[in-house]
Amino acid sequence: MGHTRVRRVVTGHDSEGQARLVDDRDVEPITSDLMPGCAAYRLWGRDERPAFPDDGSPRPAEAWYPPRDGSRFMINVIAPGDLVPPPDLDMAAAMDELEQQMPGAATAMDPDVPGMHTTDRIDYVMVVSGEVTLDLDDGEQTVLRAGDVVVQNGTRHAWRNHGTETCTIVGIAIGADRTPPA
Repeated sequence: MGHTRVRRVVTGHDSEGQARLVDDRDVEPITSDLMPGCAAYRLWGRDERPAFPDDGSPRPAEAWYPPRDGSRFMINVIAPGDLVPPPDLDMAAAMDELEQQMPGAATAMDPDVPGMHTTDRIDYVMVVSGEVTLDLDDGEQTVLRAGDVVVQNGTRHAWRNHGTETCTIVGIAIGADRTPPA
């Protein structure tokens, strides 16, 4: 299955503080046989609060999800139907590869409910094509279509595509603090 071309353009400041284009390239999709037909594009991230002027160079952002002061910018392509890995897949190797490509993403997943996950962040998400269902831990389901947006406040959730077409969502994740309920 071919994936969408995603071009990332980055600006920054030169030594005099003038705005400059510092990078212009295609971002390769992250794919895994664990999630056939899906792709993730990690567009940008940083683990600390931004300060300007900034030369526009990439900052440390190892983990898939951001720490408290960090952020991530990504596109996720969600295939329709149940995401069933091929029966002959070497699961251990596939999990190792996923950890290399998306460090820490698997540890946020609920081992008992595939796709369900919780992280300490706020996500701003927009559906740009297709249809996706947002599942919450109380069983509530909300169908979202192109143009719909979600403000996801650190809740346990999953994205499910019950439609017939691929769904594309764009998200910005910002690290947050989690305190125990009162």
